[in-house]
Amino acid sequence: MSEARQASNAWRVLTILFLANLFNFFDRAVPAILLEPIRKEWSLSDFQLGLIAAAFTVIYALAGIPLGRMADTGSRKKIMGWGLIAWSGFTGLAAAATGFTTFLLTRVGVGIGEASYAPAATSMIGDLFPASKRSRAIGVFMLGLPLGLLLAFFTVGAMVKAFGSWRAPFVVAMIPGLIIALLMFTIREPERGAAETERQSQAPIANPIRKVLGILTMWWIILAGIAANFAAYATNSFMVPLMQRFFGLPLERAAISTGVIVGITGLIGLTAGGWIADRMHQRSERGRLMLGAVCVAVSAVATWYALQLGAGQVGAFIAIFSIGWLLQYSYYICLYPAIQDVVEPRLRATALAVFFAALYLLGGAFGPLVVGFLSDRYAEAAMTAAGAVEMTEQFKAVGLHGAMILVPASLLVTAVAIFMATRSFPADARAMSDGMAAGRPTPSAS
Repeated sequence: MSEARQASNAWRVLTILFLANLFNFFDRAVPAILLEPIRKEWSLSDFQLGLIAAAFTVIYALAGIPLGRMADTGSRKKIMGWGLIAWSGFTGLAAAATGFTTFLLTRVGVGIGEASYAPAATSMIGDLFPASKRSRAIGVFMLGLPLGLLLAFFTVGAMVKAFGSWRAPFVVAMIPGLIIALLMFTIREPERGAAETERQSQAPIANPIRKVLGILTMWWIILAGIAANFAAYATNSFMVPLMQRFFGLPLERAAISTGVIVGITGLIGLTAGGWIADRMHQRSERGRLMLGAVCVAVSAVATWYALQLGAGQVGAFIAIFSIGWLLQYSYYICLYPAIQDVVEPRLRATALAVFFAALYLLGGAFGPLVVGFLSDRYAEAAMTAAGAVEMTEQFKAVGLHGAMILVPASLLVTAVAIFMATRSFPADARAMSDGMAAGRPTPSAS
């Protein structure tokens, strides 16, 4: 058996991929921070706000499947580079939106551009780093998520204040993406399967999606992803409005508080967590996934408890919800490497595209949509219970706070699905390894 290799340019490429991922999530976060001024200018309901996030997510998921397959057969750097140009351009166009429909269309454009990125980037990381270092590499790559959110939540409010308009941050967000796209085209791509201990067959693979779905562990990973993304997109979409309505914070403070909850926690969770996850994987083939299951279960309890606190306990809410959100980041560093472990290199971008399609269509899209819908219904119920005939911001605050209980519920489902994945993972990982050794594509042995 040959020794697994790390590409000589692995860290340079990873740095570029990280920067693109950072502005990927920065661009996604901008609308969530500005929901309240957008809602008030165009007189939108929470359901419509959820629909904006859902439209982006649905098109992201649908476009990701063909783009993911292209990443398994074509130039990954070109797919990512042109996608980056597309999503940055449509982000800038959002500043020119004249109403709900035109704004929605710009988010659809962003979704198509961003759909090109994650499958190709994660597939490339699998070819740059051997299995023993992939949690750390994925952890560095996924640092783009909390840092992108952190940068957005800490700066967008100040931009609005400085320019006197909620439209300005969209123009500012466009510029870095166009610059990083130029760097993307300079990447020297690794050979597919270059970091594996065994060389893979170069024969074409028939029915690639069926092959991926023939792996039992992938089904549990997909279910975990659906539930985790439901919670993540609901939180990222409605945490700033929750801080404004229920806890009474102004936009800038609400955005910064949310940055602490979803951003700073990710810096800790993804850096320390990636190192711990690799150590757990070295001790036991199930170790990485067991770590994820336990951490996400505790996350569900912590976020549930935080939502039981009153409007006057904002400090305690931020602290406890932050602990829970730090622990949920283990989902990324435990599940993403697990996909690499059970799927052969030539199918990884396809597997990730199928994974993303399911978790975004059934999780990310429904998270803000269902929470927005329930928020409106709970607000109406609160108004009726009070004997009022006019909707007020106080009733909207009660409605949104009540709807957010779906976040810990979804995290609990995530933890159970990850635990179930630990049961089928060893057989599926061995099946992939045996198939590589035999020089042929291999479906699940489970």
